[in-house]
Amino acid sequence: MTMAADNRPANAVPRTANRDPYTPQTLLEVAVEVFNERGYDGTSMEHLSRAAGISKSSIYHHVRSKEELLRRAVSHALDGLFAVLDEPAARHGRAVDRLEHVTRRTTLTLIERLPYVTLLLRVRGNTGTERWALERRREFDHRVAELLRQAVSEGDLRADVDVRLATRLLFGMINSIAEWYRPGRGDAASAQEITEAVVTTAFGGLRLRQ
Repeated sequence: MTMAADNRPANAVPRTANRDPYTPQTLLEVAVEVFNERGYDGTSMEHLSRAAGISKSSIYHHVRSKEELLRRAVSHALDGLFAVLDEPAARHGRAVDRLEHVTRRTTLTLIERLPYVTLLLRVRGNTGTERWALERRREFDHRVAELLRQAVSEGDLRADVDVRLATRLLFGMINSIAEWYRPGRGDAASAQEITEAVVTTAFGGLRLRQ
């Protein structure tokens, strides 16, 4: 994993001295940061307590367990992704246009919720929450794959590329953004530039030439 100059992962949420540690949201932000730095399994309540600057008993005032924090974090990522599938442009029209919309909006959602989606992409299924998150991810992938199948059957996408392979490659390209995107860096591309590059690269190869 690429590390920042202070030995934290480059895509970790920056710590701020003025962060209010006593709200559920700011506690969640701390937890996501630490989970991404140390890994969920490698994080203890003591680590979270030190990072938040509060006692463990204060954390338990907001949540019952470390796993509840994980559930809240990955739910935030999943809620954003599934909301894309409910947008009008993802539900109406030709499948290829719906698929392009979903690709564009999924990329933007990943960038907007980068720490949360990064955590979602790293769960391994070792807890009930992780297994639930993996199942939800599979459901999202299946729904996008179905759009791709429909676009092929409607004659708008190439039929000589396996649908499952195309789906994996598409998500592989989108999900890789979590590993290299550095928001706020001077030479970083904008979210819109990255999104358009993903759409152009993917659909330039998948669309049938008219």
